[in-house]
Amino acid sequence: MLRLESVGRSYGDHRVLDGIDLTVPDGQLLCVVGPSGCGKSTLLRTIAGLTPADRGTITVDGTPVTGVPDRLAVVFQDYGRSLLPALTVRDNVALPLRCRGLDGAARRAEATRILARVGLDGTARRHPWQLSGGMQQRVAIARALVCRPALLLMDELFGSLDAQTREDLEDLLLEVHRADGPTIVFVTHDIDESVYVGDRVVVLSPGPGSRVVLDLPVELPDERDQITTRGLSGFTALRAKIGQVVRGAR
Repeated sequence: MLRLESVGRSYGDHRVLDGIDLTVPDGQLLCVVGPSGCGKSTLLRTIAGLTPADRGTITVDGTPVTGVPDRLAVVFQDYGRSLLPALTVRDNVALPLRCRGLDGAARRAEATRILARVGLDGTARRHPWQLSGGMQQRVAIARALVCRPALLLMDELFGSLDAQTREDLEDLLLEVHRADGPTIVFVTHDIDESVYVGDRVVVLSPGPGSRVVLDLPVELPDERDQITTRGLSGFTALRAKIGQVVRGAR
């Protein structure tokens, strides 16, 4: 689904990414972690075609990325600013469907269905500013899912949420991945989270010129829950190995 070959990105004289090589199979949930400022968000924006790579090539489903690819959706870190306050929750979710040529009734019906899917029954006529942070993030996820993307990019979604809400949304992410099977690239600064949700974790080195310094499969049961999975010896071992690399890379 996704291939990066010797990808680099600079801002003026500041080199952010240098020689990133990654291959992500169809349907995999890949987590990206690394020290603060190492270019995780820049990597995501480069994959999305929002920030063009200076060097190397990126292909999505075999097609070179020269703009925003078809069947791609992005959920940004600052969900509050990415939602339109003047629109209702349902209209925010339905917004991408305008590009698909659906009429108003079909857009509203599909948005209502997706809202129920992410646990937001009864919020369709409310506005984002009337919802909690966790609910706003669910709206942002619903807006991405309504397009039925083949590739879903997610940037540090849960960092500003309380622990219980964060765990609930981690489980929602796993449910979406199991049910719909999109390829997901999930950026997080939380090592425990990367092990809990990921099929695979890659660690970036610190900048300037970040590279992949660890590429590790997460060999844990597909069915996961917050208590049992986090208590497994395999979970603890993976967390320790990734943490050691991240700390050593600072």
